[in-house]
Amino acid sequence: MNKIRVFLINDQPIIRSGLTLLLNEQPDMGIVGALVQDTDIIETIQGAHPDVVLMDIDMDGVQAFDTIHRITESNSDLAVLILTIHDQEEFLFQALQAGALGYLLKDSSVEELLAAIRTINSGDAFICPIMTTKLVGDYVKRTDSSYSEDAYNRLSMREREVLPLLAEGRTNEDIASMLSVSPYTIQTYRQRVMKKLDLHNRTDLLKYALRRGLITLEE
Repeated sequence: MNKIRVFLINDQPIIRSGLTLLLNEQPDMGIVGALVQDTDIIETIQGAHPDVVLMDIDMDGVQAFDTIHRITESNSDLAVLILTIHDQEEFLFQALQAGALGYLLKDSSVEELLAAIRTINSGDAFICPIMTTKLVGDYVKRTDSSYSEDAYNRLSMREREVLPLLAEGRTNEDIASMLSVSPYTIQTYRQRVMKKLDLHNRTDLLKYALRRGLITLEE
């Protein structure tokens, strides 16, 4: 049996040691290397020839989503599994768009971790149940009858112009300068957009803009 070759990207010694012991005990997988920082990451991974990269996205000095993109771009057959504390959908969306095939929370069970590694190694996606429930709940909300009318059509042309800029996190002052209007005017547009789309914070705005294809995370 060919073992699943797992490469760790994690800067916590206890976590690395625990994962190494756990995975090396499995009959069908084992650790082939580890990194604690972003230095020479592509070359190091390519030298280890892993099948799966198990990666934490909370590491000092590491631009996590850019790193995921670089890893998967360098080897399209390499599967990336994120192990994280973040249960917000925004992080899940960013990880998947960057190229990750799996997303697992750190409080998941050992069985879920092993299942996730085996699943993404076979080419299928794996999202932990908690995050799947969040996604289903959000989908049901968005497809409820109260959302049957596309609120986007109620936006003015100027509001549609401002929406992606707001989603990108630009300030009122930045947008005002770009559109040659006052920051107060942009604040008014912001309030109108949020009200018409029934959005409540910047995360909601970001998710809406991503779903409609108004922005991409690479922007």
